[in-house]
Amino acid sequence: MSKITLSPEQAAVFAAIETTSDNLFVTGRAGTGKSTLLNHLSHNTSKQIVICAPTGVAALNVGGQTIHSLFRLPIGVIADHELEQNPQLRKLLNTIETLVIDEVSMVNADLLDAIDRSLRQARQRKNEPFGGVQVVLFGDPYQLAPVPGDPDERAYFEDRYRSMWFFDALVWEQTELTIYELTSIHRQHEGEFKYMLNAVRHNGVTAEIAERLNTVGARPAPTDGTITLATTNSAVTRINATELARLPGKLLTAKAEISGEFGGRAYPADDALDLKVGAQVMFLRNDTNEGGTQRWVNGSVGTVTKIASTVWVEVDGRDYEVKPAVWEKFKYSYSARTKALRKDVVAEFTQFPLRLAWAVTIHKSQGKTYDSAIVDLGSRSFAPGQTYVALSRISSLEGLYLSRPLRPSDIIVDDNVVRFMSRTQPIPAIEA
Repeated sequence: MSKITLSPEQAAVFAAIETTSDNLFVTGRAGTGKSTLLNHLSHNTSKQIVICAPTGVAALNVGGQTIHSLFRLPIGVIADHELEQNPQLRKLLNTIETLVIDEVSMVNADLLDAIDRSLRQARQRKNEPFGGVQVVLFGDPYQLAPVPGDPDERAYFEDRYRSMWFFDALVWEQTELTIYELTSIHRQHEGEFKYMLNAVRHNGVTAEIAERLNTVGARPAPTDGTITLATTNSAVTRINATELARLPGKLLTAKAEISGEFGGRAYPADDALDLKVGAQVMFLRNDTNEGGTQRWVNGSVGTVTKIASTVWVEVDGRDYEVKPAVWEKFKYSYSARTKALRKDVVAEFTQFPLRLAWAVTIHKSQGKTYDSAIVDLGSRSFAPGQTYVALSRISSLEGLYLSRPLRPSDIIVDDNVVRFMSRTQPIPAIEA
């Protein structure tokens, strides 16, 4: 069972999920505890729940299954194509009471409509949105956007939908989606920095805010290994390779053990992890120490001090032995014996939960917290929300360093998101 203590607003949203059949979208700024609430829900719900996500890594992170794998959907635009469903899939989809989709901002409108059609077809409830299943969505459209496809796919969306976003799926013309926005920020504690991040999130950066961010960020970047958040994989690979090569000593490679139906290369960590003593690394998992004290969290940065059959990493002045971690890939199925959902492990990925961390992509920094970081937007920020994600990883304004001044063009907010999020309503207080 989960040992998480929910804040009052998290508890109110959990109660709304548990005690109603409403379709809900749970959102909130970076650091408001969306992942904490989802984790609590997965361990404590009384409903027959299935959790899925648009990508393999996102699904692994929440102990769920990818959308395409769960619903047996083809890749690409699905449109009105016939959906093939074998008896096992129909039984599985008939058993679901609540469908949870994490990182829903990356799900496009066509895919959400395919989920709706799939559930109606399997449950033989053609006139009910999602076949009568409660749908609970988690994510932040100010941080991650759906990825545009090829020109034909873009033309299809322009022809059929108001936008590519999940909230413009046609199913919402037939059912309500209630938006709950978590507002208590657990990552940053300075009022001024929270205010500035909110301005970046909503494209409300004034000249004064820009000047303040740029003045603070213009200090000389520290040379103590402060992590760099960069826009591209190539920049990250170059920085990490350069820093690793500078270290003396022997390069050792830890190969991951991969078993079962893993498929593709959506691995949660490097399948070949190159390390040297002195390497700066980031943890990819929370500590699972049975003793109760959490020695590190997902995103903690440390230095490798010893490499043997295990790896020793110094975090905040203390050395810890790090053992390989196991990521489990799950698959849902229907159990005829129990007449309930089963969640089976179908693959395992075993590797040290570490990644070289002189630099990391802004995308991969999602969900992480750093005391300080160098934000490197390269020649330009090129995706909606990218600058907001980078800045909001940092826990205080004093920890911000910029490789170049922020420009107005770096702050990109999709007008469709502003339109949709204007419907946000306050979270109701729960009864004492």
